[in-house]
Amino acid sequence: MVVSLVTPEKVLRQRWSTSSFRGVESLCHDRPMPRAELSTGIELEYETFGDPTDPTLLLVCGYTSQMSGWDSGLCEQFVGQGLHVVRYDNRDVGLSTKLAGSIKPMKVLAKMMAGEPTPDVPYTLSHMAADGVGLLDHLGVDRAHIAGVSMGGMIVQTMAIEHPDRVASLTSIMSSTGEPRVGAPTKEARAALLAPPPSDRQAYIDASANSSVWASKKHVDLDAIKERAAGDFDRMFYPEGATRQLAAIYASGDRSSALTQLDVPTLVIHGRDDTLITPSGGEATAALIDASKLLLLADMGHDLPKPLWPVFAETIAGHVRTSQ
Repeated sequence: MVVSLVTPEKVLRQRWSTSSFRGVESLCHDRPMPRAELSTGIELEYETFGDPTDPTLLLVCGYTSQMSGWDSGLCEQFVGQGLHVVRYDNRDVGLSTKLAGSIKPMKVLAKMMAGEPTPDVPYTLSHMAADGVGLLDHLGVDRAHIAGVSMGGMIVQTMAIEHPDRVASLTSIMSSTGEPRVGAPTKEARAALLAPPPSDRQAYIDASANSSVWASKKHVDLDAIKERAAGDFDRMFYPEGATRQLAAIYASGDRSSALTQLDVPTLVIHGRDDTLITPSGGEATAALIDASKLLLLADMGHDLPKPLWPVFAETIAGHVRTSQ
């Protein structure tokens, strides 16, 4: 494991490799987004950026996050690095398929912590990882570079474990191993995460500011947080999927043993300001994966703040190039 503890400015000064900047593709957002019908019956709403002949970077979102969690502006910066970018709504969120089934995630967690069999859940991270692979099938992509944030990091780890032939490189961002004793949130962050979202639009927008508890201390932007919340609410307000996604995380258990067997070029990125999945989650992930790189970033929390987009774009694109 190679560990880097740096400021964003240092990352930008020490570029991974030189490349010419490509023009960013201008996307038309007044057209319907494409939808992939998978063999399992799941339908995924997705969007692509850039030239499909370039290496594909599949971006996976976190818990309850719509595809806007990977901002289109950041996606365009990846395109500028010569990548074909795909982002999508996970099942049970956004405009992708909604599932059924009532589940109490805390009961699942209690059983997992006690080492007892967990109750049946509607789906697990393995199903969500298979969704991502199904999307690659739909797009005709044999192997992709995959990156995920938070729960999305857990999903891409699972993709690499269970579908290694489809993964050219792995980037796990502000995520953890499934071992509940690493990366544990602060009480304040846990409370903010699990608070039921208001069903009133303005109240929902106002409550989104509570996520600042886990955001970058330097770059937190409440106006931007509220603007995204407004867009997400108008696109699809569906809090019912939250309990099933959380149960999927808990029921999937600890990936630590499987991560030690990975033979996939891996980059782990974590923010030192992260209070939702604290830095020990990223450190543990990198420690388990042979020859992985760990980048601990100052001024990053459990977020992808706009001032750090160039860091993410150059660092992940550099990892892709060295993994080719």
